Amino acid sequence: MRILIVDDEKVSLTSVRRVLQWRGIKDVEICDNGKDAIKRISEGDFDIVLLDLLMPDVDGMQVLEATKLFRPRTEFIILTAVDDIATTVKAIRQGAYDYLVKPVDNELLFLSIDRAYERKGLLAGLSTSVSGDGINVPAAFSGIITANSRMKALIAYAQVMARSGNPVMITGESGTGKELMARGIHRAGPAPEGPFVAVNVSAIPATMFESQFFGHTRGAFTGADNPHQGFFEQADGGTLFLDEIGELPIGLQSKLLRVLEDKTFTPLGGSRAIHVDVRLISATNADIDQACQEGKFRLDLLYRLKSACIHLPPLREKKDDIPGLALYFLQKSSDRHGKKIRSFSREAMDVLVSQDYPGNIRELSQLVENAVILAEPPVILPVHLGEMRQPSPPSAVSALCTLKENYDRHLSFVLNHTKGDRRETARILGITVRQLQRKLATMKLLSGKQSIII
Repeated sequence: MRILIVDDEKVSLTSVRRVLQWRGIKDVEICDNGKDAIKRISEGDFDIVLLDLLMPDVDGMQVLEATKLFRPRTEFIILTAVDDIATTVKAIRQGAYDYLVKPVDNELLFLSIDRAYERKGLLAGLSTSVSGDGINVPAAFSGIITANSRMKALIAYAQVMARSGNPVMITGESGTGKELMARGIHRAGPAPEGPFVAVNVSAIPATMFESQFFGHTRGAFTGADNPHQGFFEQADGGTLFLDEIGELPIGLQSKLLRVLEDKTFTPLGGSRAIHVDVRLISATNADIDQACQEGKFRLDLLYRLKSACIHLPPLREKKDDIPGLALYFLQKSSDRHGKKIRSFSREAMDVLVSQDYPGNIRELSQLVENAVILAEPPVILPVHLGEMRQPSPPSAVSALCTLKENYDRHLSFVLNHTKGDRRETARILGITVRQLQRKLATMKLLSGKQSIII
């Protein structure tokens, strides 16, 4: 392992180098200014750079910006006295692997270096074996149907990261298949036989957080007639999947962080701490970096959750997946409804491929099921796809209006199809019940009348 330490303070340079050499890392070099650091990083082949931010003339952020693009396999760890969220987020966006505030605990520094070096090795191995095309989807991820090279490369990366057992965060719009990816990571991980516990964080009331996550003993509070195992204990020896983690209130984030750090908790009403071995996967459709900047999400919690990040593209960016997904949902829906429909007409498939799908894969699935319900064997025709038509090039404003109208129509159709069941409607659309209620209220205000089942 070859490490470069960049800091304008000689005391910091020598002390950090001494600590690393004491740990057994012998190939450690030092640099006391940003200008020389850029030259040495550009010409050298360092595994890790420990970089100070506050330096005269050329600061650490300028060093990072000037070199990361040309040295993508070098991992940068920021060591600085600046404890500022905006600066941290900027550094991470520029490609820094980690951000540690001085004075840095030695064990925390070693942990960050070990993880950065592990990530470097994983990505290096991945880059030599993954080009996207021709990659077969591994068995652990067989639930993901894709012909898209970008998705195949993401799956290959997910499989590599799954083996580490480290926390993974999955981001992407609603309906892009984040839980399917999480289940694949679980199956490809070190404990595939263990339980997989999926939790929608936004659906847990704040007052029930501790009881649901940590469990409670009998009589812990009024109504606790029986003991209850929390999500962490249920997932012991396996994976805990926290969906919509961005919706977790800031006041509860510290409680989750404490368990992630110690891997122990005490149930409500209990007197004995319980230790668990849980692999954590989280998912969000929110901009977590923006939430950190606004003080709505703890940066230290984000670090614990985001050892690796996988961003799933929306369906509109991988339209080559639409035919395969549509045929899969067609067969599934035909079997469910007892119909012998096994194909789409060419015109119907052209209509499907032309759409943008704000609800992504969930929306496509529901659209195909609706078509199966309406159609008669042997094929799906364009008329069975409702209001969807091949679009002509619209203006930006009309495009937005059309998109909104199509979504409102689809929402109304799904709500009527479920006979007003809001929970089922929200599940199909890939949104929360609260989001559905807000949308229905807006639609009623704009229309001035009630035109759907509520």
